[in-house]
Amino acid sequence: MTLCELLSLVDDLRASFPFCVGYASAASEFTCMRWESNALALLWLLSHDAEVKKRCDMSNTSSQFHSRDTASIPNAELPSVLHEDHYWPAEPVSLADAGLSQSFVESLICQILMASGTLSGRRIAESAGLPFGIIDENLAILRTRQIIAHARSAPLNDYYYSLTENGQQRAIRHQKSFTYTGPAPVPLSDYVLSVEAQANQYEPVERDRLLEAFTDISVDPSWLDFIGPAVNSNGGIFLYGPPGNGKTTLAKCLTVLRGESIWIPHAIIDDGMIIKIFDAAYHQPKQVENDSGLVNMQNFDRRWIRISRPTVVVGGELTLDNLEIRHDPRTNTCEAPLQLKSNCGSLLIDDFGRQRVAPEELLNRWIVPLESKQDFLTLPTGKKISVPFEQIVLFSTNLQPQDLVDEAFLRRVPFKIEIKDPRPEEFLALFQRACGAMGFPWRPDVVKQLITCFFQANKLPLRRCYPRDLLNQVRAYCVYRREPLDLRIDYLQHACRNYFGTLGGIPAATAAVAKQPPVARPETRENKSSAQATPVQAPAPSLPLPVPIEATQQVACMNA
Repeated sequence: MTLCELLSLVDDLRASFPFCVGYASAASEFTCMRWESNALALLWLLSHDAEVKKRCDMSNTSSQFHSRDTASIPNAELPSVLHEDHYWPAEPVSLADAGLSQSFVESLICQILMASGTLSGRRIAESAGLPFGIIDENLAILRTRQIIAHARSAPLNDYYYSLTENGQQRAIRHQKSFTYTGPAPVPLSDYVLSVEAQANQYEPVERDRLLEAFTDISVDPSWLDFIGPAVNSNGGIFLYGPPGNGKTTLAKCLTVLRGESIWIPHAIIDDGMIIKIFDAAYHQPKQVENDSGLVNMQNFDRRWIRISRPTVVVGGELTLDNLEIRHDPRTNTCEAPLQLKSNCGSLLIDDFGRQRVAPEELLNRWIVPLESKQDFLTLPTGKKISVPFEQIVLFSTNLQPQDLVDEAFLRRVPFKIEIKDPRPEEFLALFQRACGAMGFPWRPDVVKQLITCFFQANKLPLRRCYPRDLLNQVRAYCVYRREPLDLRIDYLQHACRNYFGTLGGIPAATAAVAKQPPVARPETRENKSSAQATPVQAPAPSLPLPVPIEATQQVACMNA
């Protein structure tokens, strides 16, 4: 490869991606397009000669690297074109670069001032999420047209602005079109590109990484060989099994495997309609740190926000309206559907089959997006738009999948993982972990006694949620009686009576044998007078058992 070819390739690469999406080669080291000079880029290319030759072959057979339209790149080439670790929304330098019209920015400025009163130019730019240079130019135009006026001077060669009488009337007219005072939206095409880039930025999940993600929860080792391939496939997953075994917790842990954070816009715009994406109920913001990386030192577009990969959990409240764009006629703005808010993350349909909408209607809505990874939404204007459907969709249910849906849908949800009840050994380990987390002394004999004489005797299944729930009952009981936290069988008996109700209780004979004397406390004058004044009440009778147990078996159980 000659020097002229290398320099030509550098120019083509730099001209193709001027907005810094985080371009990288397959070697993932060419992480910045804004090189200070061609010489620096040339040094990198010389050290990666094999990769350079590969790029030259691609550029000779296709003209995609000579085009400034990144959306025209085929989906198959996106992982090699975009950086595998970062999508970086670069700060726009003009309204055309931001994809917004001057009339829209004028309307946004007027509504911000109408809602807030007097603001400085930089504060207006911060509210709109646009660079101060773009806002300052539009403020000057509005001031010339006598829509806004200087209120007073502000630091850093800035001014405080307020609406004139003409500007207030104009703001009211703008509010009849739409009412919005948040960060400026980004074009739909930019959002689609970001999802396609970030949905493929995670590495394949291996067994060691899966074990690390499940460090804080208890899982059956046999599940790992089913969960790992399901995550790598990025397809639908059915989690079915008895309730209370951690299906929801498991789904949240799967999101961590796909990476730490992503970028999403506050809102998107298409055909003049604003669609709000960011939702504080599902999206957790993360601080942008300026580390030593070349890309991170650049300014980013303030219309975007960095968040942890979302996990959207919905249950019985889910309806078909939640899966479509919801239009607010008062503000003439829209709210994004749940699948759009969960892009690049996970969408968990909890208690599937118990929604207010029939399972067949819900599954028919998603039967095409699950296969094509594209969803079609309708704007209030009547226009159909295509958006990415890039998330792990998990259906958690207590029922068998074949009893809920037909074979056609089961084919599009290729992974069905059964979450079974824990074995006694795992149940014991869960109790020990819960005792350590909640400050209880660990007494394995008491827990074994509870398993044998209560769960097994009454033929009740073990659940992974029982240790935490029963210890919460015991802690509340100890706090009420002003006694130290302790793991005693009579405390657990009281907790089981409250928790299970008529499902079963510790047998009366067993409870009499297992009854332990209360903790001795020093006698005081107050305790003595209280004991004399308060009559002793008989203990409440135990609840009837669903399965009778012989008294001889109960005593033998306790002696064991």
